[in-house]
Amino acid sequence: MTLLLVDVANVLGSRPDGWWRDRAGATARLLARLASLPGRDLRGPDGGPLACTGLVAVVEGAARDVPGPAAVRLVRAPGSGDDALVAEARAPGEPVVVVTADRGLRARLPPDTPVAGPGWLLAQLPDDAAPSGGPATG
Repeated sequence: MTLLLVDVANVLGSRPDGWWRDRAGATARLLARLASLPGRDLRGPDGGPLACTGLVAVVEGAARDVPGPAAVRLVRAPGSGDDALVAEARAPGEPVVVVTADRGLRARLPPDTPVAGPGWLLAQLPDDAAPSGGPATG
């Protein structure tokens, strides 16, 4: 039983697909896709099973006011998204896997916090071929 804690800005920034033209829209689309993960059994970043019991998405800046799906708990960072993410990772509760590629953020997490990169998370999502900056084409 594991909670995924997602650095949304970092996941969006991992793909140069035009997300910067509409950060709020790209965030809303990513959140909608993330809503499919809670309650699913995933292949963990280490290759073992991972029962995703919930998902917390940290949003910041222009994406702070984006509405989120019911299956995703949003943390609307009033300032630094990294600060909000570290605070969530330190909160007591069920085990977490933090999703980010940000090395500075990783260094600030509690010791032994499991971390996965954006590529791992995106591979878990349905319709991974759809860019976060717009609808799928083809």
